[in-house]
Amino acid sequence: MLSVVIVAGLHVDARRATVDRLLADLPDSVVLHHDLATATAGTVVRTIRDATGLVSTGEAPLVNDCACCALREDLVPELLRIQEAGGTRMAVVELWDSVEPKAMAEVVTAGGLTLTGVITAVDPALVLPYLGNGDDLAERGLAAAATDQRTVADTFARQLEYAPVLAVADSPEADDEDRELLAQLHPTARQVPIPTDDLTVPPPRNRPQSLLASSALSGFDVESAGAAQHPACALLPAEADAHGVTTLVWHRRRPFHPERLYAALEDLTCAAARSRGRFWLADKPDVLLHWDAAGGALCVESAGPWLASLPDAAWDMVPPIRRAAAALDWHPEHGDCCQHLVFTSPALDRDGLEQLLESCLLTDAEYAAGRDAWKQLPPAFDTLLEV
Repeated sequence: MLSVVIVAGLHVDARRATVDRLLADLPDSVVLHHDLATATAGTVVRTIRDATGLVSTGEAPLVNDCACCALREDLVPELLRIQEAGGTRMAVVELWDSVEPKAMAEVVTAGGLTLTGVITAVDPALVLPYLGNGDDLAERGLAAAATDQRTVADTFARQLEYAPVLAVADSPEADDEDRELLAQLHPTARQVPIPTDDLTVPPPRNRPQSLLASSALSGFDVESAGAAQHPACALLPAEADAHGVTTLVWHRRRPFHPERLYAALEDLTCAAARSRGRFWLADKPDVLLHWDAAGGALCVESAGPWLASLPDAAWDMVPPIRRAAAALDWHPEHGDCCQHLVFTSPALDRDGLEQLLESCLLTDAEYAAGRDAWKQLPPAFDTLLEV
C-alpha cells in the first residue's frame, strides 16, 4: 500500500530541503511535483524523481484556464498509477509554491489513498516578512489561476496553520523573536528541524529513522484538520507573551455595533501581523462571521448560522466536533454567539487594541434595547459580505 505525504510551503529552499531529506531517509520513495509556473504555456509539467534522479516527466493540460485545477485532476490518477506499479513505499507530493495543502489533502483522501502526513516547510527568518506581504500572488508570478485573488500573506498563513507538522530550517538569520512568532502562530504544531547533514554522504547502516521521516508517517486525519480551521470550532492560539511577541485572545459576549466596527477595520487589521477568529454583529445576530487578516488585508465571510439560532431539529445535521466546541463555550442567554478574536504580533499594542475593540461593542443602552432594535442598526457590512 502506497503512503502519501504532502509537503507545502512558500519558503522554497526550506521546502526543497525537506523533500530531499525525506527522499534520502525513506527507502523506496519518490517525489511527485507539478510545476504550475508553466501554466502560461497552457500545461502543468509533472515530474517524478527518486533518490537517483529523474524518473519521468509529463504534462497535464489546464482545466478551465486553471493550473491548480489541472493539479487536482492529475494528482490522484498519477498516485494510483504509482501505487499500482508497485515497488514504491512512499510518495512525497511536493506542492508548488502557492498551492495550499488543505485542498490537496482532501483530494488525496477522497481518491482513496492513504495520507500519512502533511508538512509545511518554514524558514523562521521569513515568517514575519511573508505575513506582512500584502502583494497579490499574481504580482509575484505565483497565482494558480487567472482568477486567483489571494495574497502572499494570507496564502502563507493558511499553509502554516493547516499542517500539524512544521519542518523548520536552521536559519542563521532567525532570532528568538522569529522563532517565538512561529511558535505563537501555531502552538499545537510539531516543529521538526530539517537535518543539515550532507546528503551526498551515504548514511550509516541501521541508522535510526529521522524525526522528519517518522513525522511523515505519523498519520493524518483530514476531517479533524478541516474542523480545526473552521471558524466555528477553530483551534485558535492561546494567550502568550515572550521574546517581544504577544498573542491577545479577546473574548466577549456582547455584539459589535456594525458602523463602529466598520470604521475601526483598518486600524484593527493593521494592529497585528496575524489575526483571526469569529465575531458577532448586532444587525446580523444569527450569523457567525469569520475574521481572517494578514498582510494588512482583511477577509470577512459568513460561516453560516450560530448554533443558538438553529431549531433543535437541525442540530443532528451539525458535525459532532462543532457541537462539542459550542458546548464548551455555551452561554445561558446567547448560546455560542460571541466575539472570539486572536491577534498575534511582535510589538503588539495590547492595551490600545483592547480599548479599540471594546469601543466597537454595543453600549449598555444599545444592548438593553434587544435584538429587534439591533437588527435596525445600519448594515455597514453588507457590501463587504456581498449581501
